[in-house]
Amino acid sequence: MRMLRRTFFLGIWCLGIGLSLAEEWPIPQPYAEAAIVIDAQSGTVLYEKNADSQRAVASTQKLLTALIIAEAGDLETNVKVERTDTRVEPSKVGIRTGAEYPRSLLVQSLLVKSGNDVARALARDHSGGQDAFRPVMNAKARQLGMGASQFVNAHGLTEEGQYSTARDMAKLAYAAYRNPVIREAVRLKEMEFPMKGWVDTLKNTNDLLHDHAFVSGMKTGFTNAAGRCLVSCAEHDGREVIAVVLGSKRPEIWEDSEALLRWALRLPEEPAPVEPEATESDDPNADDS
Repeated sequence: MRMLRRTFFLGIWCLGIGLSLAEEWPIPQPYAEAAIVIDAQSGTVLYEKNADSQRAVASTQKLLTALIIAEAGDLETNVKVERTDTRVEPSKVGIRTGAEYPRSLLVQSLLVKSGNDVARALARDHSGGQDAFRPVMNAKARQLGMGASQFVNAHGLTEEGQYSTARDMAKLAYAAYRNPVIREAVRLKEMEFPMKGWVDTLKNTNDLLHDHAFVSGMKTGFTNAAGRCLVSCAEHDGREVIAVVLGSKRPEIWEDSEALLRWALRLPEEPAPVEPEATESDDPNADDS
């Protein structure tokens, strides 16, 4: 009887702790159609919403293209651009037919600027053509345990029969996070890219990376079919987490992702800036003197 009482009160105490934590760190309710958050060190799922629904993921699948190229090595070998590489819809980096670029530079620009022309160049260089790269992507996806995914192209533009899930994209992000080439590339806020006679500055498409110091990168994506998509990673106080948000819109894609990352990191929202009190000198109704 005494043991039952102890067990009962211990259960009540644990429940109270759990409720207290839930009140202090309420679980976000993202607008996105699908989302998942995982611990970047262990892979443990911390949150999920429709994580197994199959859907288009747009340019976030460039993480798979980048991972394949990074693991293949010889990253300082030059890739010579062919005309067929440039025949693709924006977004583009603007690589020129006949120009040569190191694979490492192309991988970085793929993840920073999300160039579809760069994705085609890397796929052709790796496998000899776009169609030949397709089975390579799917074989790598199966190796990563992405059993609910099917990929048709290297860049993520909409094609019939191409889809993934939030859970599968988290598995991809978990593997990409461990690759030092990708880890370095996705945290770049901007990079220089040589053009004919000048150098362009490519800005990372991930707004969270620019706005928040705790965010350490990953990949954006958008098509009409996929909506706004974002794979993001963040670090704080020894914690490392990855969030996948699919099928959102602006500004919710940024708000949802930030909220999920902060929740997983137990990181409070930044306080709103305090407006200074008006004085005679800055009173908008005061006369000029």
